[in-house]
Amino acid sequence: MRILGLIPARGGSKGIPRKNIVALAGKPLLAYTCEAALGSHYIDRVVLSTDDEEIARIGRDCGVEVPFMRPTELARDDTPSLPVAQHAIEWLREHEDWDADILVLLQPTSPLRRAHHIDAALDIMLENQADTVVSVVEVPHRYNPYSIMELKNGLLQLFLPGQTPFDRYRRQTVPKFYARNGPAVLITKVSTLFRDQSYYGALVLPYVMDEIDSLDIDTPYDLEIAEFLIGRGLREGF
Repeated sequence: MRILGLIPARGGSKGIPRKNIVALAGKPLLAYTCEAALGSHYIDRVVLSTDDEEIARIGRDCGVEVPFMRPTELARDDTPSLPVAQHAIEWLREHEDWDADILVLLQPTSPLRRAHHIDAALDIMLENQADTVVSVVEVPHRYNPYSIMELKNGLLQLFLPGQTPFDRYRRQTVPKFYARNGPAVLITKVSTLFRDQSYYGALVLPYVMDEIDSLDIDTPYDLEIAEFLIGRGLREGF
């Protein structure tokens, strides 16, 4: 069984210019994901998919493979990640006769996700023969669907009104909900990826991460939080 770690990192970014290689605590953001992927005990190859020469150079300096440059048509703002992953798998198959059985998609915007997170998610995948394992974080109580309100005609109303079998105002009684945290780790069978044209097959299992390790760099504020946590040594493993 061959496991491919794929890091998608195109050159364009609107919220944070050159986000994938912006400096974070003294090194490029991309470096954190490269280190995590290379530290996995399961991943056989770590490949960077990018359209950008500078990102490719930094990826190589970090020790990951950049066997191809991503085609321009797969590096637009509105390009979904699925065809990017399929392109990488097909390129390796056609040009290097290397077939992946499992894909581990690792976004470079999750710097606090580390090798042990990847391996723990892969343990779930392998032990349960799942089609997909995706990392999630528990939704904070204040954002729980039963706590959310919306404005209608200028008035606040519950988004999910009506009676509930629990007290919606007591955190201990409200059902837990989970949200994808980027996702920081997304694992799928390659067969699922092509057969279903989706990362998500019939059997999808969660890998629950804590709120801090789930930090996803989307805004300059997220970058400041990560800089504080890593730069001040408030998160172990860095």
